[in-house]
Amino acid sequence: MEKVTLNVNFLDIEARKAKGHVFNGVILENTFRLSLFIDKADSFLPLIKGSIEASEMGSILFIEYRLFPSSIFFLAFWSLVTLLMAAFFGLTAGQPLYAFISFLVGLGNYFFAWSHFRRKTRRSQLIFHELLETEIKD
Repeated sequence: MEKVTLNVNFLDIEARKAKGHVFNGVILENTFRLSLFIDKADSFLPLIKGSIEASEMGSILFIEYRLFPSSIFFLAFWSLVTLLMAAFFGLTAGQPLYAFISFLVGLGNYFFAWSHFRRKTRRSQLIFHELLETEIKD
């Protein structure tokens, strides 16, 4: 895994242009934090957090896919904004139609983010599993 992972310093432009890496991240002795190596920003790209534990039969790999903290922040922020707008229109302004529209926009934003995150997670899983299978065969 270390061969295809770049421990990226986002301030070093030349290091970010390096080719041949599949993942960005940090690999420590028993844990890792990775994401796919991409050329442009992607808010829905999953952060792959994992740990490795030894067992009698070999190793156990625990993997968790999460949104990046900045994506969680913006999703929560816009969900809160649309919820507050729905409350304002529904309770203060007496505009139930606008309240309903605001609520639907909030739900739509949440489901849009969730569906794109799931799609990107499936892609990351496939690449990660292919990488693991190739390492096991070698």
